[in-house]
Amino acid sequence: MNMTKVPFALIPLLALLAACSQAPAPRSDIVPPARWESPIAPQPTYFGPWWTSFNSPQLSQLVEQARRGSYDLKAATARVRQAGADVRIAGGALLPQVNASADAYRQRLLRGQGYSELDTSSNARTYHYFDTALTASYELDFWGRNAAARERAGFSLQASELDRDTLELSLSGQVADAYLDALAAREQTRIAALNLANAQKILDVVRHRYQAGSATALELAQQQSLVANQQRQLPRYRQQARDAQITLATLLGEPVQNLQLADVPFEQLQGPTIDAGIPSQLLARRPDIAGAEARLAAAQADVRVARAALFPSLSLTASLATGDRQAVDLLRNPVLNLGAGLTAPIFNNGQLRAERDKALARQEELLESYRGVLVTSFGEVEKALNSVDGLDRQTHWQQEELKQAQRAFDLAESRYRAGAEDLLSVLQAQSTLFSAQAERVQLRKERLQASVALYKALGGGWATARL
Repeated sequence: MNMTKVPFALIPLLALLAACSQAPAPRSDIVPPARWESPIAPQPTYFGPWWTSFNSPQLSQLVEQARRGSYDLKAATARVRQAGADVRIAGGALLPQVNASADAYRQRLLRGQGYSELDTSSNARTYHYFDTALTASYELDFWGRNAAARERAGFSLQASELDRDTLELSLSGQVADAYLDALAAREQTRIAALNLANAQKILDVVRHRYQAGSATALELAQQQSLVANQQRQLPRYRQQARDAQITLATLLGEPVQNLQLADVPFEQLQGPTIDAGIPSQLLARRPDIAGAEARLAAAQADVRVARAALFPSLSLTASLATGDRQAVDLLRNPVLNLGAGLTAPIFNNGQLRAERDKALARQEELLESYRGVLVTSFGEVEKALNSVDGLDRQTHWQQEELKQAQRAFDLAESRYRAGAEDLLSVLQAQSTLFSAQAERVQLRKERLQASVALYKALGGGWATARL
């Protein structure tokens, strides 16, 4: 029986077993809802970088600076390059490996007569030998193990790229939130300073009336307490503005001393209108969803790799070699070698089956993670839409509240100056007005940040940028 023909006779059987080793990819079984629960009117779809819709050139500059300077983003980019190298490494097994070798030997008999395997003797104690070889080897990929490993590396590369995109989207949102925090705190500081000046004017009136005997010591102490309260608010808002600026500088990847924010009016920022689309569109909008899909596909390829390791492997080798005692005579003795080797696992104490079971469990883990990402994504959009709707309703009534609070304060102050009202009414009107002014800034900041959250939840234009 010609043993050299045995491996080639097994090729049809191996191909059949390879086909049987394939398994269908798992499905998420998550059906997107038909529509969003939160009521929001359809808006024109916005195309382009989402941060430009806030009408703030400074915000656009900060986002671009963060995308260039963030060390976390640079690390993610380096991980993408590592994954790209893994793709090239995995692809190498799909092609033959060719190696060249050259050796030179020198043997010298130290003493004695030598022995039969030694090419020296007592008369010729030194022996030289030279050889070269060119060897090609290739493993036939019947089970698709090498192809699956290459596929796994490709999906891992996609996952790394999508992880970087997800981080970039999150970074842009964090920069916008910190910028809005800084501008809102500055606006609160400005309003607090105006309220302090107004409270001090009323304190001067109360002090003069107290000196004239028409105001009591209690009224003077109450107004002094209100002035102290306003003075306390100033360092509080300045601290918040500084904290936001420090956070922003950290996101940009530089010390806070290098960051100087322009004095931009908070009212200049616009609340963008956003089209949420339908839930099924979210699957193509968010990079984290696409990343979870890529990792799941890589796990499926890992299962095929682990299953293929349970079956025999067939390798082909070919070499062209030559050797002689003198280097100038190397080309006189060429030898061609051809070989085929079949290796099959027989006993490994269950290691290979454990590797397969591990790959299956990893696939199940990533499938559940993918389902979790889908459900979380739908929930994040619903929450952002609910915030936008709720804050819009609050803002509508808060504008009326601020209008009436300002009117009540103006009336109470004028009546107190005329002696027709006591200070208690003025104090109450002041407190109500100050609270309404602070609440207006807070609501506006929360509404703008809700738009940022909605942009992030919808993918932030990620799919649009790659069409």
